[in-house]
Amino acid sequence: MSEQIVIIDYGMGNLYSVSNAVAAVGAEPIVTSDKEIIAQAKKIILPGVGAFGDCMANLKKSGLIPVIKEHFAKGTPFLGICLGMQVLFEGSDEDPDVEGLGYFKGQVKKLTTKEKIPHMGWNKLELRTASPLLKNADGDYVYFVHSFHCEPEDKSIITAVCDYGQEVTASVGAGNVQAFQFHPEKSSRVGLALLKAFKEWQV
Repeated sequence: MSEQIVIIDYGMGNLYSVSNAVAAVGAEPIVTSDKEIIAQAKKIILPGVGAFGDCMANLKKSGLIPVIKEHFAKGTPFLGICLGMQVLFEGSDEDPDVEGLGYFKGQVKKLTTKEKIPHMGWNKLELRTASPLLKNADGDYVYFVHSFHCEPEDKSIITAVCDYGQEVTASVGAGNVQAFQFHPEKSSRVGLALLKAFKEWQV
């Protein structure tokens, strides 16, 4: 029986693509908003597309915030993607009055580059702190779509950056929680390799 990966459905996110990519690496995707199923999950992906405030409002309305925080505490392997990475921080310039999940200390800031915003398309990863999911990804190209990026207080949690006229935080991680600003489900074979590493990751 293939390993199950629960993909949290809170009404925002590229669920179909993420689910297909998870299936493509040999895991069984379970897309759900059911608190009981999410509470029992052995591995979790929090995807996200859209605005920070809407995401947090939907998570709150769904009653999922305590469930997610419980997984942080008990060491469940957890992967945030795009907006699902940003909400792991304390707050965002996008919606300054909205509190994030606060697993990582720091803020989500608007990109200040002179390049076109949103940062959309392929860009090259430059690895920083070691990540269990990015072992062979230095120099690989992955797909981004975003106007904001995470600025952690503790720079040692940055696992990869990319250059877009400024240094952009491409991924972060600490303990059982890892996150990508880019979209692995849109990043061809490289993205699938990263999702396979998540499937095989033992915390």
